[in-house]
Amino acid sequence: MSSVAEPITSKRSLVGLGVALLICFAASLVGSAFTTPNLGWYATLEKPGFTPPNSVFPIVWTILFAMMAVSAWLVWRQPADEGEKKTALTWFGIQLALNVLWSFAFFQMHSPIAGLAVILWLLVAIVLTMVFFDRVSRVAALLLIPYLLWVGFAAGLNFAIWALNAGAA
Repeated sequence: MSSVAEPITSKRSLVGLGVALLICFAASLVGSAFTTPNLGWYATLEKPGFTPPNSVFPIVWTILFAMMAVSAWLVWRQPADEGEKKTALTWFGIQLALNVLWSFAFFQMHSPIAGLAVILWLLVAIVLTMVFFDRVSRVAALLLIPYLLWVGFAAGLNFAIWALNAGAA
């Protein structure tokens, strides 16, 4: 373990940032592959008045995935205990997998209730990721706050969609 963070502009650091961006945006693409073909089904659902326009989602998610990547990169490059970094990045991977799983459950399975179950676990995983990230890098943990807030909003939206469409099958 080194006592100094990897210099931001070092080749290794920039490659690490590239890998973090690649991983996060690969997850985004997989989730989008479950979502996009099912937007027709989504359009048939009754939605609450607080539902954002569809055009908002890709903008918000692009920003959030970029922030998630930077957050993970900050943890990776910190001179912290390797065990703590491994735990933090493992939880990051778990929440990223749950993020993709939500798109599968909600959109691919056409199941708001399955989506709701997954998104509640996703919220728990994001909080745990933030707790473990905070042990390594406070900034990395703070960068996940907008993601947590958006997923909390999405959970409320998911619940409302389920409640409004519970009788429809």
